[in-house]
Amino acid sequence: MKKILGMAAATAVLAMATGANAARDYVWAAGSSTVFPFSTRVAENFAKKTGKKAPKIESLGTGGGIKLFCSGTGEGFPDIANASRPMKRAEFDACAQKGVKDIVQIKIGFDGIVIATDKDGADYNFKVEHLYLGLAAQVLKGGAFVKNPYQNWDDVGAGLPGNRIQVYGPPPTSGTRDAFVELAIEAGARKFPTADAIRSDNEKKFKQLVDPLRNDGWIDAGENDNAIVGTLTKTPGALGVFGYSFLEENMDKVKGATVNGLRPTAQTIADGSYPLSRSLFIYVKKANVGVTPGLREFIDEFVSDAATGRGGYLQSRGLIPLPPGQHDGNKAAAKALPIFARPAS
Repeated sequence: MKKILGMAAATAVLAMATGANAARDYVWAAGSSTVFPFSTRVAENFAKKTGKKAPKIESLGTGGGIKLFCSGTGEGFPDIANASRPMKRAEFDACAQKGVKDIVQIKIGFDGIVIATDKDGADYNFKVEHLYLGLAAQVLKGGAFVKNPYQNWDDVGAGLPGNRIQVYGPPPTSGTRDAFVELAIEAGARKFPTADAIRSDNEKKFKQLVDPLRNDGWIDAGENDNAIVGTLTKTPGALGVFGYSFLEENMDKVKGATVNGLRPTAQTIADGSYPLSRSLFIYVKKANVGVTPGLREFIDEFVSDAATGRGGYLQSRGLIPLPPGQHDGNKAAAKALPIFARPAS
């Protein structure tokens, strides 16, 4: 009896030490709504190929997914965080405080953020400064920051439609929101020398002045990008912000605006010329590889030629593939699982 109890205790200690997920017999990934359809498709193919239980994929937004991922080790927390932006230093530190260490970062491809409207609506040809002036809570006017006074798009820039500023987009937990603020709002503000000088002197102050979005023209529409598409078809003149894959899937319903003279296409996103281009990632708990059944095989499927390679099945769903050299490097990284270093910011 003592021998049996001793063996049980030893097993429990081993499970605690390894963060074992013995009670969970499937992979769990949570995070970005943009990465969600790609991760879901990989999960489907993984289940068909391996016969293992299909992974659980949750759309919580990048921030929400990383927060849950970083909340602890063991079966009660995801193996993978899906992200449409890089992990932040504060998030990395939050992971470490909860014992989540040895994180692996894998870039899976590129995406673009689109500003879309109903297919039969007016055409929008934005510059990034238009997006800043139209959507920031505070804007520069007469050399000073003031509460955003603009009501219609033609107030912001000559040649823009006269529609009311009404934009449906993702909430603060979303990586798409974070990327949009950085690539559109901050980039637009930096076109103004006063704002750019503040950023050079004090980046924190710059973000405090520039980043908040107005609450009388920007509408948080949740993490369901398909719902935003549906809203645009029912709300004449409204705009929506979401990932390129949702534009590509709904070309019969919506169309994308140009930004700085460029349309969002696979080509302009892949070469980085489209201003609102970004990288997509998955973050993996290395300690769970070999413990969570199927995690190693799921990662391998994600980085395979069949999935994220040129002409792979995720490209048909809107993912912009990495250049061949980067893709091959990803496959090697998925085997070696190098540890992700603490981010600089």
